[in-house]
Amino acid sequence: MSAPPSLPDNSRYEQACDQAIAMCDGNLRSTIKALIMANEYLEAELEELQAAITAGCVPARTHAASDAA
Repeated sequence: MSAPPSLPDNSRYEQACDQAIAMCDGNLRSTIKALIMANEYLEAELEELQAAITAGCVPARTHAASDAA
């Protein structure tokens, strides 16, 4: 996993916010709702993957394997 970006380098977050708001035609409530929905989807995906790994359906990635990716 790469190192998190430094605090002064938040311009990419500002740009991402501007893009999300623009995609929702400037409606901040719609933007927040879309982000919450996207987060819920990703959380559900993560839970499914964790369950599959626990059940042995998907091989777990080792730390060394994720470093090489």
